[in-house]
Amino acid sequence: MPSTTEKLLSLLNGQPVIPVLKIANPADAVPLARALARGGLPAIEITLRTADALEAIRRVAGEVEDAVVGAGTLLDARPFGAAAAAGSEVIVSPGIPRELLAAANDSDVPLLPGAITPGEVMAAREAGLRFLKFFPAEQSGGIASLKAFASPLADVKFCPTGGITGKNAADYLSLPNVICVGGSWVAPDDLVKAGKWDEIEALARAASKLGR
Repeated sequence: MPSTTEKLLSLLNGQPVIPVLKIANPADAVPLARALARGGLPAIEITLRTADALEAIRRVAGEVEDAVVGAGTLLDARPFGAAAAAGSEVIVSPGIPRELLAAANDSDVPLLPGAITPGEVMAAREAGLRFLKFFPAEQSGGIASLKAFASPLADVKFCPTGGITGKNAADYLSLPNVICVGGSWVAPDDLVKAGKWDEIEALARAASKLGR
């Protein structure tokens, strides 16, 4: 049976940037996901920060064949089942509460939890997790912290999010323990509201080439 890390890496399939999306209008979800996929970023995270986030996930999972949609910002285990039922292929959390880890252990949907301190990383590692979210990256030491983790925690890889932009993403991706980065700059709110899918596709295409 593939490990959680293997499942996550298979789903991401070498994608350097994971768009982190806060979708207010579920009608935007499908054209947005299609634009990102055309630009080379089919794996996306839709955060559960809006009332219609699960509906947005459901629409993307059902209508965008190329998309790999994840649910983000789970703070506890309660939304896990609903997010998985909506079609989420990955569950993302800023931390690693025990009840969320237990829910993930009972599910085929892999968990990408957050860890920011050596103790949190070691606790996640003890639980068998080797691929973690590093959030909020810029506010928590950023590149310097990840460099410091690289030697003592060499078998743990990260997806930094929080303060990642088109200007600093390549610097993060150059680190040996960074698999990908998460960010919202590829789908700015103003472009989404205006339905400028071609411009979002162009941003995604540029982001898909980072670190390569």
